[in-house]
Amino acid sequence: MRRRVLAATAALLLVGGVAGTAAADAPAGRSTPAAVAAVTVPSGVTAGVAVFDRQAGTFTEQLNTSMQFRSASVVKILLALDFLWNRGPDYSVPAADRARLEPMLRSSKDGSADYYWTANGGSAIITRMVSRLGLLDTAPPPAGYEGYWGYTALSARDTVTIYRYLLDQAPAPVRDFVMGNLRQSTRCASDSFDQHFGIAGAFDKPWAVKQGWSGSYAEGTCGPVGAASAAAANTKTTATAAAVDLTRPALHSTGTVGANDRSIVAVYTLHPVGTSYGKAYTDIGRLTRSLNVPGATRPAGWWYGTWSEHVNVRRDPSTANAPMTQLPAGVEVLIGCQKRGQEVQVPPYTNDWWAYLPQYGGWISNIYVSSPDNRIPDVREC
Repeated sequence: MRRRVLAATAALLLVGGVAGTAAADAPAGRSTPAAVAAVTVPSGVTAGVAVFDRQAGTFTEQLNTSMQFRSASVVKILLALDFLWNRGPDYSVPAADRARLEPMLRSSKDGSADYYWTANGGSAIITRMVSRLGLLDTAPPPAGYEGYWGYTALSARDTVTIYRYLLDQAPAPVRDFVMGNLRQSTRCASDSFDQHFGIAGAFDKPWAVKQGWSGSYAEGTCGPVGAASAAAANTKTTATAAAVDLTRPALHSTGTVGANDRSIVAVYTLHPVGTSYGKAYTDIGRLTRSLNVPGATRPAGWWYGTWSEHVNVRRDPSTANAPMTQLPAGVEVLIGCQKRGQEVQVPPYTNDWWAYLPQYGGWISNIYVSSPDNRIPDVREC
């Protein structure tokens, strides 16, 4: 498979007719949906990728498919399957467990994973699921890290196997419970990280996703402003040498895309130490948008980089109302259209144009968009 390297370049920000340089890791320029020829792996990123077309019964993308990555929160699917395994004949889920499992699958709640990891045997869960599903590369956390479910090893090809079991072999109540919750993935995770990167940003619904992140990322910025937490989940900060990389920041996107779950997609990525969450979010987004995913519909709009930290997303093109959420610093966003609104000042710059972000259902001031003019040249007016 051909592999293209996307070089990261600094964006030149021109606002108010005055030139200035954007943050060094702000994505440069525009990236519109286009025909896809090969997996695009951004510079410095290590990736494992698999895309399986269930209708054709073939892989359309394969890159380092057997490479082991620490799973981060993707392992929560296995925790849920292990709990549900022998609950027949109706596979009913008690209310107390539903209250744990639903936020674990939808919002990646770590407390729920902690509970099931402790209650059901820790690493023995992984050993059981490897045997039950015939997984080839999945392994429990390494010695010394037995309490860290996020250090379970997973690969892209094993992830496809897990989803194929869920969709084609699992009892209908199990399939409907797990996949139904993954279809309701919340933008804001329980730890206030924006988890709609990768699949969720690259393709229109229908999709179902289980994401993962692990490493020394700065605090999350999703949800009500000021509610962010400052730690990556289930991560031991003094990682030693291990077969699976436990040091570089990880960001993973897995799930299904298209009507009737046409394609299974697994994207695992590792990023250079010190990479910001917004940069990793942008890089996995660019990689995922480059994939050949049968049945996928790509969202209409224009991809642009942003600059600055704590950029507020507003319900209308003004600062009159409280922010809906904040963007990860320097992240690339999809812009649907733009219009004039309240003038915003970031001395010495001013701008009264606002960009509508359809994936957030809100607006940001164009002053924070990496564009050569106040009005973004190629974006239509609302």
